[in-house]
Amino acid sequence: MFKLKIKEAKICVIGLGYIGLPLYTELSKNFDTFGYDINKKRISELKKCYDRNNQISKRQLNKIKKNIFFKKNELFKSVNTFIITVPTPIYKNKKPNLGMLIESSKFVGKILSKGSIIIFESTVYPGVVENICVPVLENFSQLKFNRDFFCGYSPERINPGDNLNTIKKVNKIISASDKSCLKYMKSLYGSFLESKIHIADSIKIAEASKVIENAQRDINIAFINEITIIFDKMKLDTNKILKAARTKWNFLDFKPGLVGGHCIGVDPYYLSYVSSKNGYIPKIINSGRQINDHMGKFICKKINRNINKKKINIKNSNILFLGLTFKENCPDIRNSKVFGMIDYYKTKVNKIHISDPLLNKKDLNSNYSKYFIKNPKKNFYDVVIVSVAHKFYKSLVLENFQTFCKKTYIIFDVKNILEDDINVLKL
Repeated sequence: MFKLKIKEAKICVIGLGYIGLPLYTELSKNFDTFGYDINKKRISELKKCYDRNNQISKRQLNKIKKNIFFKKNELFKSVNTFIITVPTPIYKNKKPNLGMLIESSKFVGKILSKGSIIIFESTVYPGVVENICVPVLENFSQLKFNRDFFCGYSPERINPGDNLNTIKKVNKIISASDKSCLKYMKSLYGSFLESKIHIADSIKIAEASKVIENAQRDINIAFINEITIIFDKMKLDTNKILKAARTKWNFLDFKPGLVGGHCIGVDPYYLSYVSSKNGYIPKIINSGRQINDHMGKFICKKINRNINKKKINIKNSNILFLGLTFKENCPDIRNSKVFGMIDYYKTKVNKIHISDPLLNKKDLNSNYSKYFIKNPKKNFYDVVIVSVAHKFYKSLVLENFQTFCKKTYIIFDVKNILEDDINVLKL
């Protein structure tokens, strides 16, 4: 039976990214808390009170930076509560990559003491915590699960770039391997949450609830993307059709576009993987992923048709991409589908430039940094693609974008931020 009292909590948050850093910040207000990450550059920046993810202020970081580490510290011996928030990406073959989760479990296993709890927040498919992580913890600690140590799972619900649905304000799901452990988790998260806590019946149910959240959104967007392709062939304006459809009280309001990122563009593959392992090849999930993964190519082909109509020589043309991150108002470039569009054009046109107010050239690898330009050139581009709807771009008017263009030009507005302008091509 789990016996740790909440007043005895000594916490280590492992992985100080989009999920871990805000969580570490909140827990530090009420508990003795440490932060750990293997990214030396990330830790160095945080120690200097700089969060490149724009989530935590300099003032907040200054209060907590002393307990942030990139190497195992002697202080960790006192830790009895580990919260693992590392990324769970996919391989190139779309299979789950649990490498960082397993390495984190090894790290914890080596310093784990009796009576401790390990809480996982990383997105996984049902069964990962108990079937993959627990055996690693047992092996490296030589302790017994549910006797010497306990586990919980509480899926993250961070929405980068969203200042409304912050970590304190979103409903939280918790689950644990022991009832007393569950009570402890409720007190732990309840110490900073302003929202409701939902108790799942098991760790597997909590894992499943997380992995379907983004899969559902992915499928809904895929449907809208598919009808966009259909209506494009019929020469009908999808945005006008959606505007009409939204007048029905129960119409689900989704918009067409690029679907990337570390969640919506990844989680469905975790669900598809575990489904296939259990003897069922999912049809809707896989089809939705296929549609969304190919949306960038559809946009490029639509642009090409209009390039031909304008009699622009594509081989001699210059293209400007405005926005490179996977979503608006967020500096995260992981799995951004804009990269695919750049790859499509890089051998077909004269010159490509990328500009994004949230990024610096050093944020990109050499394959793309060579295209990055802080200030786009005036009267230089044949095609301007407004690929990410950052607030900065929304504050501009058509004339601002036109200053970058040659006399004959195309402006393609992926997210329809210039919605009412008939001179702008829309998805």
